[in-house]
Amino acid sequence: MFRSELAIGCCLLIAACGCGAPDDSDAAATAEPIAAATTASDTATAEPETGEAADHSADKTVHPENPDNVNSGMLRHAVFFSFKESSSEEDIQGVVDAFAELPSKIDSIIDFQYGVNNSPEGLDDGLTHCFLLTFADDAGRQAYLPHPAHKAFGDVLRPHMKDVFVLDYWGDPKQDQPDKALQHAVFFKFQDSASREEVKKVEQAFAALPTKIDTIRAFEWSTNNSPETHDDGFTHCFLVTFDSEEGREAYLPHPDHLAFVEVLKPVLDKVRVLDFWATKP
Repeated sequence: MFRSELAIGCCLLIAACGCGAPDDSDAAATAEPIAAATTASDTATAEPETGEAADHSADKTVHPENPDNVNSGMLRHAVFFSFKESSSEEDIQGVVDAFAELPSKIDSIIDFQYGVNNSPEGLDDGLTHCFLLTFADDAGRQAYLPHPAHKAFGDVLRPHMKDVFVLDYWGDPKQDQPDKALQHAVFFKFQDSASREEVKKVEQAFAALPTKIDTIRAFEWSTNNSPETHDDGFTHCFLVTFDSEEGREAYLPHPDHLAFVEVLKPVLDKVRVLDFWATKP
């Protein structure tokens, strides 16, 4: 999404806002912070990717999901990995192949896309491999997470994984994906001082871009609803789809995109961006 010089996106945004702790001076002085809420589950569940327990009893800031997409029949499960330097290309490819086999073993996976990050922006935090799984509903996700084939994949992954980033959100089945899709996955973490009204303004401004920039072939967004604990504090998920690198290159410096960045900057804590050509098993 954002490139050098506000750079053609968010690199100026990094210089202006920073990617670490929020700058309270950028927040509106009268803004009411979004209240934190306690998650419903008091029990720990297994994290199949790492084998660790997830404690869902901690307080977390809750942002409303996109009401247009809730229970849309397209529950996205976005997973990103970085690998240890000691892992060979063959080791990494073995992990990728093992993950790509899961749709043939777990029938609740209704779509599976994957690829290697090719974003020109340098906002990936070292993550390199991108996977986008889709379930029809939460029941499909619940069947997937403890599935023996998923757990077996975790055993293949674990010796080589350096880091994992996972967010789930409701996608939009009304969007027509191109046959050759360049997926531009964008994730936001907002400042704690950001008001619900300010965050909603960002959501609306981003969602308006497909009507203004004709190289966007598909667009969907919502907020994270993953039961796991690998979101690194990010709450908002946006998937912008192009059908060519030229389409992305036209989008990044587009005046309407840069105007959106100006809406985002005052309330942004951190942005993470990964792009990949969507391959299917």
